[in-house]
Amino acid sequence: MAPVAILLLIADQGGSLRTGGLLCALYGLASAIGQPVLGRMVDRRGQSRVTAAAVLLTTVCLLALAVVQVTARPGLAAVLIALAGLSTPPLEAGLRALWPVVLPDEARRRAALALDTGAQGLIYVAGPPLVAVLSTTTGPRTAMVVSASLGLVGAAVVLSAAPSRRWRPPPATRPTGPLGPLAHAGLRWLFVAVSGVGFALGAMNVWAVALAEDLGMDLLSGLIPAALSTGSLVGGFLYGKRTWPGTISGQLRCTAVLFAAAWLPLMTATGPISAVALTAVPGLLLTAVITSAFLTVDALAPAGTTTEAYAWLIAAVGAGQAAGTALSGTLSEHPVIGAALPAAGAALTLIVLLAAYRHIVVPSAAALRRGRHRHTPTHASR
Repeated sequence: MAPVAILLLIADQGGSLRTGGLLCALYGLASAIGQPVLGRMVDRRGQSRVTAAAVLLTTVCLLALAVVQVTARPGLAAVLIALAGLSTPPLEAGLRALWPVVLPDEARRRAALALDTGAQGLIYVAGPPLVAVLSTTTGPRTAMVVSASLGLVGAAVVLSAAPSRRWRPPPATRPTGPLGPLAHAGLRWLFVAVSGVGFALGAMNVWAVALAEDLGMDLLSGLIPAALSTGSLVGGFLYGKRTWPGTISGQLRCTAVLFAAAWLPLMTATGPISAVALTAVPGLLLTAVITSAFLTVDALAPAGTTTEAYAWLIAAVGAGQAAGTALSGTLSEHPVIGAALPAAGAALTLIVLLAAYRHIVVPSAAALRRGRHRHTPTHASR
């Protein structure tokens, strides 16, 4: 919700879409930087204290942004946005680390991970339209306050849940050094690859706002991301419903091919109906790509670095999203290019995965290793 709220807040105050895109990019880039740092802290100190402190700082910054005249005080607004991004709580990475404790069975955990990834689409199904409705009816400041408040409430729900309260980081079996999971070459290439997925998503968000302005339909800025997320939710259900053939590495490359191809029809969309319908198509593949990436991280991450490794994956998506938002905002006056940028991001993911396929290999034995550092009974009993 926050990036959409920032865009609409700046637009309401007379700022340009380019300025809004750059500030949203700052938010995404700051979040991408903060996630691995907070993830490493969680791996060392547990979820409760780190996540609680982070969400409080994020909430304060977003609430302060709601009362600042962004166009008159861009420096202060940039500082608040950067702090809010840096302190974004690592809830997604923390949740990934909880699944092995809740579901030790490998097959059930894989299905749950797919459904978890797909169900996150509900955030975008409900979030952007809610921001658009609130901005239209009560103003973008109210939308920003609601975004901050819902984030605080959501974090409180997670932190109060028993699995989160009891989770303790497992000890590393061997020193990983200052690089942590980045010491693994395959993970480094994987993180570069998934940044293309984030680029596609960031470019799509700005393209949606630009198209909404061109057509005079404010709700379209929320409906288009919601369409992609609806497709992601459906795709997550279908992907988690059955076991797919081949290795995790092969599934990752295959889904990347389909994901890249699914963006191409979007370049033909000119009206609201076609834009919404065609955006749902790549959403069907989004969950499969992200879930395959998470399973790859799960198999390759060194013991004791799980949350940080997940956070790096999330950060890579966020960094790509920031780049896509910034470039799409800069090129917002060229609608044809704006519609092509999501496909370019997805193509980047495919190219990197194909170029680095020898490094991103999950051995068959990895299926047995995948919860090697998380099946310790003390994790659940503490």
